[in-house]
Amino acid sequence: MSRENVLSADNQQGRLENQLHPWFISGFVDGEGSFHVALYDEASMKQGWKVIPEFHVSQRVSSRAVLDRLSEHFGCGYVKANHRSNPKDVTYVYVVRDREDLLTKIIPFFQVYSLQTEKAKDFELFAEVVQMMARGHHRTAKGLKRIVDLAYKMNGSGRYRKRSRQSIQ
Repeated sequence: MSRENVLSADNQQGRLENQLHPWFISGFVDGEGSFHVALYDEASMKQGWKVIPEFHVSQRVSSRAVLDRLSEHFGCGYVKANHRSNPKDVTYVYVVRDREDLLTKIIPFFQVYSLQTEKAKDFELFAEVVQMMARGHHRTAKGLKRIVDLAYKMNGSGRYRKRSRQSIQ
């Protein structure tokens, strides 16, 4: 066996040791993650609203490395300062907004490695919204209404939202 093969095997073992276990990811997201559907008024959109599904996980800057490892694990998304304009906020966030990545990487992962807290309900609603969008439902009045209804059932039934559900419809 050549020396290169031994080093190559060592490097592969090192990469395996650095990988996050799927159940760790699920538990970590249960505690530190969020599934969210953002709604922005946008005159250029057919229904006047832009729907942006987001998966994110936040951590203090001292634990940013785990966010980078999540990005590597899923092969999508990005890590950024959470609130750049607030110098007191020392958190970073891993964000996935790309609908195709949500459909092919994030949603299938959590369908296999199920969340264990009430966040599982948010995930199910989130997955339904993303799948509806993949079928173009956000472009119809009826579909947008259903998406808004689902979005306002997530994350404490919309209590943290700036707009009331009625102001969107």
